[in-house]
Amino acid sequence: MKSIRMHLVQANPVVGDIDGNVALAMARWAQARAAGADLVIFSELFIVGYPPEDLVLKPVFLRRAMDAAHALALSCADGPGIVIGCPWEVEGRVFNAALLLEGGSVKAASLKRQLPNYGVFDEMRVFCPGPVPSPVDFRGVRLGLPVCEDIWKPDVCRELRRQGAEILVSINGSPFDVNKQGRRLEAASSRVRETGLPMVYVNQFGGQDELVFDGASFVLGRDGDLRAGLRSWDEDGQDVVFLRDDGGWTCEPGRVEPRPGRLESIYMAMVVGLRDYVVKNRFPGVLIGLSGGVDSALTAAVAVDALGSDKVHLVMMPYTFTSGVSLQEASATAALLGARYDVVPIAPAVEALSLMLSGLFAGRDPDITEENVQARVRGIVLMAISNKFGKMVLTTGNKSESSVGYATIYGDMCGGYSVLKDIYKTDVFALSRWRNANFVSQFKGPEGRVMPDRTIERPPSAELRPDQKDQDSLPPYAELDAILESLVEGEKSLSDIGAEGHAAETVCRVENLLYQSEYKRRQAAPGVKISSRNFGRDRRYPVTNRFRDMNK
Repeated sequence: MKSIRMHLVQANPVVGDIDGNVALAMARWAQARAAGADLVIFSELFIVGYPPEDLVLKPVFLRRAMDAAHALALSCADGPGIVIGCPWEVEGRVFNAALLLEGGSVKAASLKRQLPNYGVFDEMRVFCPGPVPSPVDFRGVRLGLPVCEDIWKPDVCRELRRQGAEILVSINGSPFDVNKQGRRLEAASSRVRETGLPMVYVNQFGGQDELVFDGASFVLGRDGDLRAGLRSWDEDGQDVVFLRDDGGWTCEPGRVEPRPGRLESIYMAMVVGLRDYVVKNRFPGVLIGLSGGVDSALTAAVAVDALGSDKVHLVMMPYTFTSGVSLQEASATAALLGARYDVVPIAPAVEALSLMLSGLFAGRDPDITEENVQARVRGIVLMAISNKFGKMVLTTGNKSESSVGYATIYGDMCGGYSVLKDIYKTDVFALSRWRNANFVSQFKGPEGRVMPDRTIERPPSAELRPDQKDQDSLPPYAELDAILESLVEGEKSLSDIGAEGHAAETVCRVENLLYQSEYKRRQAAPGVKISSRNFGRDRRYPVTNRFRDMNK
């Protein structure tokens, strides 16, 4: 064989929807066959969706997945071969496999050897590590099929090269974080340099619970040059043609899509993560408490861009301390987004609760208790509307607030999903300005501004007491976020953070707030992972914890 045409499929499978995923694979295979492809390549565990987590431990799930792979092979016997991911049982042990389907059967199964067990990954819980893989023969071409983590270390690809592999075809379920694209290319380039073999890298697209996959599949030539690059943040497909010469296989230049910048990638991650969480879980839409502040305005903008204005319901719930400016900003934001907007004053409920508790609270001055009553009344109102009309409540808190507990449990933390869960406040401001100035074709929201400039620029406030400002209780957000990033993402010591120019007293206070707020975060809504270390799947600290770096 002197040439081979491969079709890369960057698609959005649904975890557990085995029949739907197979139907999607067959449709994309048929398109590739019509275009003359020899081999169609799907992403990691495509047949069951990634990550399936403990579903793999369920025997009936595993059996149906394997049966589906055999059925897919039969259905696609007449045409191009397929490389696709599926759980695979061999002699009573379950593996994460790349299957080669050809001629109506499962011709080969390459079993993932390097199982990630860090950060958001715990594959060692459900899979066994495979043996050192061997190349598979496909129509006269020796293909190495490393699965995802297998290319992040050198041993698997080196062994495939030693055994005669000619092209590396890597199927992946590589979730997004802000630094991931560069690390993927670096890992793939290292394997290409070490082996002298070209690499096809196919990644998943779409949202799955707190993870989001950006696609961004690519092909590297044996010289390490980028020969093809699929779109980020979208389903995509592309044919790539390899030609054999005296030096091996050369990939002809293909389409290379530009990679979005940092803020666009973060915003798209929030849009795709929310969209797929709502759509895949069959919610009819979302409900947001709109305060007139930047957090709820950004959450609303993301929701409209993800779902369309007809699927978003905005509710303002004013009380005594709600300023006229907040009412104006909330109304203006709703108008810019074109979403339904209602005002539900909460004074009757707050005053009724105050009366109910007055005897028990007699002789005690008002404090944060009364502030939290307001927040919890708003949570009750939103959940009542949600129950009545079926839309899911979105919480609007950000990572800075949840880090230090600047949120009311069962109040503003009440909801089914958190768009800003992994977004620090400084990025909330930057993303809001970015969205007001930018529009992407995948957005379902309006072009142009989506929130008033004053909403972004005014000092943040919970408005739970007269003239309240966030900075009355917290360090300035620029300083707070820098300290938090050092503590959370960097796991730095207090002395190291102090050496960066932060006052020891401030760092100690932030560390204490971070640790003592863990119990709140355990009860928080899920939200899309953006950073290298989000709360939940990445960072798992004990609730009961007396350690403090300040302790001697």
